[in-house]
Amino acid sequence: MNVVGIPSRGGKVLFQVLQTVMEDGDMMRRVTVFLTCVVVFGLSTTGISKSATQYVRYLHGGSIYYGILEGDTIRELRDTIFESTEPTGQIVSLSDVQLLVPCEPSKVIAVGLNYRSHLRDSPVAEYPGLFAKFPTSLIASETEIVFPPGATDVHYEGEMVVVIGKRAKNVSVEAAADYVFGVTVGNDISERAWQRDDLQWFRAKGSDGFGPMGPVIVQGLNYSDLLLETRVDGETRQSQRTSDLIFGVHEVISYVSKFMTLEPGDVIFTGTPGSTQTMHPGEVIEIELEGVGVLRNKVAE
Repeated sequence: MNVVGIPSRGGKVLFQVLQTVMEDGDMMRRVTVFLTCVVVFGLSTTGISKSATQYVRYLHGGSIYYGILEGDTIRELRDTIFESTEPTGQIVSLSDVQLLVPCEPSKVIAVGLNYRSHLRDSPVAEYPGLFAKFPTSLIASETEIVFPPGATDVHYEGEMVVVIGKRAKNVSVEAAADYVFGVTVGNDISERAWQRDDLQWFRAKGSDGFGPMGPVIVQGLNYSDLLLETRVDGETRQSQRTSDLIFGVHEVISYVSKFMTLEPGDVIFTGTPGSTQTMHPGEVIEIELEGVGVLRNKVAE
């Protein structure tokens, strides 16, 4: 399983391209395209690995730490990632720790109807449609999703999540990039019957376990154009690029900051594409964001 880094589907796409080329009768074309694919793919993976930094929050030896993930090892940090990213010199193996929700936000904000493919017949709004989840809704990757009592129609919603790096109030769109620490992966789980019938989305969006998030926060990506995919038991259900967001990351941060102060570690779920479906006990929900990795949760039996 690919947890972090280059999406696991990148190699499959390359293989499919090469397979098609090898069926071409022109030998020179075969060689030229083959070498081009290998070089381009190699450069793209190298670019991500050199420019992007992967941060984790983890449990080890009974204590909680932040660290920098490098392959199968973690470099322990002295403070939270929002205070300092200075290493302590201690290195632990990824296999020896338990990855947690990658940050502890004071606020969890979400944007609704932010992809045209999710609008159905609804018109495009003039400004981002916001709602709040709760920090207690967040669970880590590989943690089971447990439905609360009375839930009958619980849907997945794969999303890119933006992590705020410093206090933001009345931020302009042009300056908003300075307040982004990085991005991670989220699942804005939603109970559709409650969403339809309740006065507010207190239960429908904010119940315990309704916000899987992680496993890492990645800094250094072009979050304005990443592939986002949701898979259920390996079958792709959602697939779209973040370049298709109606309101981009910077617009959303600017808009939110007009009404409330965003603090370091606060997170914004940016919206889900396409259609969603009911989750069932035993299903494995995987949400993959290009350059970040896979958020994986099983629905409890």
